[in-house]
Amino acid sequence: MSHSPFARLVHRGLPLVACLIIASLAQASPWSKVKTISPGPAAAIGGPSRGCIAGAQVLPARGTGYVSIRRHRNRYYGHPETVRFVTDLGKALEKRTDSLMMVGDLSQPRGGLMSSKHRSHQNGMDVDIWFRLADSARRASGRHPEEHDPDSMVAPGGLYLSKHWGKNQRYLLKTSADDPRVDRIFVNPAIKRALCQSEKGDRKWLRKLRPWWGHDAHFHVRLKCPKGSPSCKQQTPVPPGDGCDNSLAWWFSEEARTPSKKPKKKKLEPSIPAACRALLSSS
Repeated sequence: MSHSPFARLVHRGLPLVACLIIASLAQASPWSKVKTISPGPAAAIGGPSRGCIAGAQVLPARGTGYVSIRRHRNRYYGHPETVRFVTDLGKALEKRTDSLMMVGDLSQPRGGLMSSKHRSHQNGMDVDIWFRLADSARRASGRHPEEHDPDSMVAPGGLYLSKHWGKNQRYLLKTSADDPRVDRIFVNPAIKRALCQSEKGDRKWLRKLRPWWGHDAHFHVRLKCPKGSPSCKQQTPVPPGDGCDNSLAWWFSEEARTPSKKPKKKKLEPSIPAACRALLSSS
């Protein structure tokens, strides 16, 4: 049976209110019409949800241990540090297995708001990594068009891990979290909870895993503001501890999994940085 992306989100245990929020983010954006990288040195500007990227670098379609999929979206640009992170992770995985890591969205040529799927990924410091590995670059690109995501790591209902979770998925997460360039990683709450229950010994790396709706088939890596980007806005630091506490338990509560009936006031969104307006107007 074929399901729409919206229906798949509900099937994976995503509350209706969260699905509606995600669906509402699909909007036309002038940034998606920009096809060229800006000249000059690389610089992340603003924050992940209100920013842009100057002098972005292209992530190659194929590299050691990885393949970039859905290139038709034109979202394979990022700060050089982000591109290096991806290539380093691919090299680490290549020493472990012949399978390939599938890389999803980074940012647009000059970053900024995308017309669909993401609210973040704007300043070149975010990247999506699919949990499921591919046995070849050709099959990875052919099997996963826009309407066919790789397998979810979370069983229907959103409470437990699926049969597709394994040692390679844990390896990708832990290797990413151990990287000092990484600020935080967004994963499905069920994945975070399962690791909280299974990890022994050094658990410090769990701190960077932040529960968020979706993120069951991929994890979202956010890097720290890089050197040479004084206008980059760092997100509020991750709280101390491993995050395996009541803050995680909330995600499985009735409150978290039940849509709110209270109408929400529309918030006035802050304007983008002046440097981003200049970057957009010069495209």
